[in-house]
Amino acid sequence: YEKSRLIRGIKLMEIAIMCMAAVALVTRNITALMALLFLMGAQSSLFGPVKYGILPQHLKPEELVGGNGMVEMGTFVAILVGTLLGGLLIGIDEVGTHWVAGTVVVLACVGYVASRGVPEAEPADAKLRISRNPLAETWANLKFLRSDRTVFLACLGVSWFWFFGAIYLTQLPNYTRLTLGGNEQVVTLLLTLFSLGIGVGSLACEKLSGGKVEIGLVPFGSIGLTVFALDMYFAVGAPVSGELIGAAAFLGQPGAWRVIVDVVLLGAFGGLYIVPLYTL
Repeated sequence: YEKSRLIRGIKLMEIAIMCMAAVALVTRNITALMALLFLMGAQSSLFGPVKYGILPQHLKPEELVGGNGMVEMGTFVAILVGTLLGGLLIGIDEVGTHWVAGTVVVLACVGYVASRGVPEAEPADAKLRISRNPLAETWANLKFLRSDRTVFLACLGVSWFWFFGAIYLTQLPNYTRLTLGGNEQVVTLLLTLFSLGIGVGSLACEKLSGGKVEIGLVPFGSIGLTVFALDMYFAVGAPVSGELIGAAAFLGQPGAWRVIVDVVLLGAFGGLYIVPLYTL
């Protein structure tokens, strides 16, 4: 399919889902919210491949690393900013759900307006037929993927990274509260630093690779992810108990700056790891 049209269609789907989500939020319909969360996951899985797949049709080969770096940075920063913004808005007394409901609809509309500026990208194979059976089509895709070992391994590497990143995103609040003794201010600080690290690492790929697909950065990135993840464990002592502290008090704690450096470098090495794989 022509990709810019596909992107706009997927963005319209997002507006429809978010309008229903806004109603479910305001009426506090948990069952509907769970169903709509599932639909947003499905919408994201449609949008993800298209936003990366369109890049080679509009960028020169030497621009691909930088283009993938910017998309990767934008994706992660958006996830983290959304996590922070959602937490802040929902905490507003009495009207928090209304603020969240309005924000998700507005952002979905802004996304569609932006998608109107995406230039056309003709299909690589307009005659390709896709089975209506999702299980059969998925199996066919996996068989096709296995036919190219390089691409197959790159896909495994990308999948592992999102598994790794999802664990960090969901466990960072627990780590902050139970191990560091920090409140939501400290969570916000660490998430912000992590997103900055991802952005720096993603954009640095273009400079470090000289505009070429440099797979040598991938093991370098994975080593950094491992080393600084381990150092986060050794940077703090026993789990804390008692009243949670704010960001200013946390920065005065022994070992706090070591944790901050670990979080920033985790993000940066994550960017160095993932961008070459997506570009490849």
